[in-house]
Amino acid sequence: MSDAPFAPWVLRGEAIAVLAGRRRQRAILPDGVQTAPGPALVVANRWTSSPVGPFLQLSVAEPARIGLRLGWCRTLVVVDHPQARLGHRLNWGVPAELGTLRWLATEDRRELVWEERDLVLRADPTGPPLPIALPVRSIQQRADGPVVVPGRLLAKGRAARPQLEVPADDELAPLAGRHLGVVLRGVSELVREARHPVGLLATLLAPAQVGEPALRDVVAR
Repeated sequence: MSDAPFAPWVLRGEAIAVLAGRRRQRAILPDGVQTAPGPALVVANRWTSSPVGPFLQLSVAEPARIGLRLGWCRTLVVVDHPQARLGHRLNWGVPAELGTLRWLATEDRRELVWEERDLVLRADPTGPPLPIALPVRSIQQRADGPVVVPGRLLAKGRAARPQLEVPADDELAPLAGRHLGVVLRGVSELVREARHPVGLLATLLAPAQVGEPALRDVVAR
């Protein structure tokens, strides 16, 4: 697939990031990925630039590890662009699905709505913007086994107390409520190729994307 959106990806836009720890049940992680202590991470993104064009995204990630390598395992990702879904599954084994998302902006408020599940994440930032530079590591299960996905994030962030609204009968209901969070503007995120975390040389030499049989399986889903 010459037109497949292979990694690395550079994405630019804005986001709401939430640490949601209380009253929650941990998601079941894929085989080969172990749980790690800490709150869940909920992130709403409005990507204005990416290898597949603009798209909206909502992610839920759990703290996880493979051996001593710590990171975030994204257990739920919804996007509103088919090529974004393909790229997440193909490159990194992220279980992305398609959904109807709306991004609303009024003055400083930012809000993402996932229409199919009546989920709303909104935030009103406070205080001055501060520069943020963070390494980002995802830990996923791809068709060819567990992988580590390195990256980095640059942005300007303002503290917030985001509100997550979820219907009571939804499996994400334990995450509902007000949490610690941040509103990010001017986001520039680099997501690199996945690597197998088995020894030093294996990590360096692992394929950047799944092989042809696994690729056909990803596209067929």
